[in-house]
Amino acid sequence: MSTTTARPGLRAYEDSLRLPPAEIVAGLRETLGAKLVAYLGGVRETRAVREWAEGTRTPSAETMQRLRTAFYVMALLREREAASTVSSWFQGMNPELGDTAPARVLLEQDLATGGLAVLAAARSFVAFG
Repeated sequence: MSTTTARPGLRAYEDSLRLPPAEIVAGLRETLGAKLVAYLGGVRETRAVREWAEGTRTPSAETMQRLRTAFYVMALLREREAASTVSSWFQGMNPELGDTAPARVLLEQDLATGGLAVLAAARSFVAFG
């Protein structure tokens, strides 16, 4: 996921739209870990995440949209940062999000507003560190 393009984030965006649900979940799990993906997916068990990644179970449409948004943000950050940094970024207090963790914003807020705010915070982090 550490590719450089002329337009940062374009590959991340395209992948977030085109990849099948199982690959989205597998990519998130690889970088963020199963527990954080379960949190983002609104489930209590990592078994659901494993089943989503295997394609034996499918998240709801709403959950899948949230996971695609999280994947887009994750892939954008992975263009410049290590997996451990990206995972910490999702979980840590973010001053651009009112000191709320991006994962919490994605889970608790409407994607139309929360998703855009998390994406803007990620772009800022990539641009300014």
